[in-house]
Amino acid sequence: MSGATHPADGPRLYDRAAELSAVARLSARAAAGRGGVLFVTGNPGEGRTALLRRAAHDFPGAAYRVAAPHHRGPWSAVRALFAELAPTPAAGRRALRLARGEGGLARGVAALATGTEAVLLCVDDLHLWDAHSRAALAAAWQETGGRRQDRVGWLVSAARHHRLPEVPGAETVRLGRLTASGARALLDDLCPVAAPAPPVGERLLDEAAGHPGVLAAAVRRLTVPQLAGSLPLPRPAVDDTVLAEVYGGLLQRLPAASRRLLATVAVAALAGRAGAGADAAGTVAYGVGGGGGSAPAGARGARASAEPLEGLVADGLLRRRRGGAVGFDDPFLGRAALASARQPWRGRTRALHAPGADRGIDRPAAAPAPSADRPAPGSAPSADRPAAGSAPSADRPAAGSALARSEEHRADRLGPSAAVRALSPVARGRAQLVRGLAALAGGPVMDAHEALLQAAELLRERAPVEASDARFLAMEAAWAGGDVEACLAALDGGAEVRGLERDFADGLSAALTVRLDDARTALARVVAGEGGADDPRLLLRAGAAALVLGDTAVAARIHARALVRARAEHRTALLPHALEQLAYAELRAGRYGRAALAAREGLRTAEATGQHNVAAHQHAVLALVASVKGDGSAVAEHAGRALETAGPHGLVQAATLAEWALARAERGRGLAAQAAARLVPLVRPGPRGGHFALRMLVVPCFVETAVAAGRNAEARDAAEEYAVWAALGVDAAAQAQLARCRALLAEGEASAYWFREAVRRHDSCGNDFERARTLLAYGTWLRRRRRPGDARGPLRDALVTFERAAAEGWAEHARSELRATGGASGGAKDSAAPPDLTPQQQRIARLVARGATNQEVADHLSLSPRTVDHHLRGVFARLGIRSRVELPGVVDGWDAGRREAGGRHTVSGPVPPQRAV
Repeated sequence: MSGATHPADGPRLYDRAAELSAVARLSARAAAGRGGVLFVTGNPGEGRTALLRRAAHDFPGAAYRVAAPHHRGPWSAVRALFAELAPTPAAGRRALRLARGEGGLARGVAALATGTEAVLLCVDDLHLWDAHSRAALAAAWQETGGRRQDRVGWLVSAARHHRLPEVPGAETVRLGRLTASGARALLDDLCPVAAPAPPVGERLLDEAAGHPGVLAAAVRRLTVPQLAGSLPLPRPAVDDTVLAEVYGGLLQRLPAASRRLLATVAVAALAGRAGAGADAAGTVAYGVGGGGGSAPAGARGARASAEPLEGLVADGLLRRRRGGAVGFDDPFLGRAALASARQPWRGRTRALHAPGADRGIDRPAAAPAPSADRPAPGSAPSADRPAAGSAPSADRPAAGSALARSEEHRADRLGPSAAVRALSPVARGRAQLVRGLAALAGGPVMDAHEALLQAAELLRERAPVEASDARFLAMEAAWAGGDVEACLAALDGGAEVRGLERDFADGLSAALTVRLDDARTALARVVAGEGGADDPRLLLRAGAAALVLGDTAVAARIHARALVRARAEHRTALLPHALEQLAYAELRAGRYGRAALAAREGLRTAEATGQHNVAAHQHAVLALVASVKGDGSAVAEHAGRALETAGPHGLVQAATLAEWALARAERGRGLAAQAAARLVPLVRPGPRGGHFALRMLVVPCFVETAVAAGRNAEARDAAEEYAVWAALGVDAAAQAQLARCRALLAEGEASAYWFREAVRRHDSCGNDFERARTLLAYGTWLRRRRRPGDARGPLRDALVTFERAAAEGWAEHARSELRATGGASGGAKDSAAPPDLTPQQQRIARLVARGATNQEVADHLSLSPRTVDHHLRGVFARLGIRSRVELPGVVDGWDAGRREAGGRHTVSGPVPPQRAV
């Protein structure tokens, strides 16, 4: 059965039973006064217009079909809609004024559709309507979507790549290819006079692959003798002329950059099929640079060359595959894009345009039937019939003979195929560029580095701007992978780089080789010029330069400006990168709430555009923020998601951030030894260590954790190396954190001196969160030396800062320490706890009630397990309980009493974070 439906005097449809059922549901809702919207999407030629015509024909009430007008000025499509609906011109003008002004389009339509019968409005080709009209339609649908009684149903068709508005209660159906029986029935319908000869019909059905528009266009161009088999068919029957008829309108409406990228993807896939290494699905590696959060932004044209691609991926014209590769879900679109490319491209690839070659890329899933002039797939080429995709070449007799013996695995070792050699260096360079960009967006970044460097070499002579872009993107890939030597290799040799781009490359090279005076001079010019323009890509580069110089406040400001510009210019594909850079800058500045806000939005946009490496970095940032808040489950979730991508893709920077977050969470649970073991690889130099740009930033956390775990010797070694780095002046907060490390490692009153010195240095560096951490550590040190009065001031200041930063885990720790001093703000004792428990006993009781072992409590409070056991026995005696399993109920009663009294005490997680995190 073909599934064909043949209503009297109506258009015939094939294999559209599900779509017609959706139309029937819409008609029923409109008849019942509930209205609604049904979207129909599909590729060119798949029958959107035919379905709307059939729906209008079958609708029992008044049905109107409105196509996009040829004139696409503001409101032109809404004018056409009211011209179709209004009984008089005056009524149409009144409704248009109403639609544009007082009540919106929904009220304007309701003013005209006032009869007793239901109305079906069939809006064709929504993607061709002007922006004003589309916005008015979206507002009308959102107003009427399930919240308003009306008898108007909207049946709206749009190209599959068009982004449909979100409408409550709307249904969407997607047209697809026909089944074999449906395609055969359509072919019979297209040839009403005489059915085509069986071999001709089979070949048409095979090459059309179930695409109704392609099949119809292929039949229309054939003569009667050709259909009858008296004259030969074109080879192939579905050639460039057919594809131009079906896909030409779509391609012509795309921006020129998008058309070029589609052609580049098609050329790269074609070269890959001919021996350049494309995968078996005919996809091509192409994407957008992602890498790590602090990786410097690319050159002037790098993002420009990548943004149209991400738009094509987001629109569905290209589909990202596993490993970051993208290709055509619709193989006819790839062939049409290649056919419509500029003449120079077509000339370079003429050797690839043999019928067997282009079908080698884009052949439909159904294999063609063998025939006399087309052998079965897998059959060996003969001497007079060369292999598909390979042009005869006198200089490769060995390869030709090997191919003739079906020994392709040996032939491809003798050199590149004739098809690849037919491409110019520029075409091959662009093919490498797309492969590198794909891996940078969602694949192994060091693979991206190698592909991008090869692209730069191939493009250097004829396309120097693209070569410069490729070098900067290769540097981004190496930065994300934590490979300093690879970064330098990408930055060196770029003679085509000029101006601020040269300053950026030279400054970054100097910073990586620890020539800081040269780095400051060059990068300061980049920051001062903010990239040289208001282009968001150039602003991101200037912000990255500020980060390398250690000026986190300026970096955050510039990245925020880049984000605003990207949004204003609707640079959808650039948004994940801008948000990635902003989140990292805010994280470095200690503004964790802002970092989380940017990272969450960046994660959504990265996932929407398939930029999985960017998403991994955002997960790592969110894990670090969660470790500050004390949310252990969120740390585990986000760090796990980051490492899931970072491991296979070699994202050393994202992996370092995620492991750092996990260590902080473990330290917060009292697992100092486990946290220290996790941090050791992150501060170790060399290829087995953490990311080179993060290693020193992790050291203060490692020192505090190692001291708590009793690994003082390793902590001292790390602190000494950190002192050398802090003296370089590349991080404003480094000297203050160094003083805190020395305070933790010192003995006696020397610790007090270094704590006071750390607070003094914090006052000039602007990172309030790190200052509060130092105050908390100082106050804790004072309390444990039985100086509660001196401890209360630092602890109160720390508590206020933590509360302001919404760092609840840290704030609770500060409250706990403050209560232990008997301070008025914290309370000498828990107001809801029994008055005969000391502050230390209350703290131990709370920790044990939340699952901590005696050893974990001892680590958390810097006590011995014997002391903890002694206090715990006293708690049991005073509370009248027998074991620790009864403590949770008692502590929950305290918290309930505190809430009733208006208290603010909350505990997140099994154990509050400790001072060393």
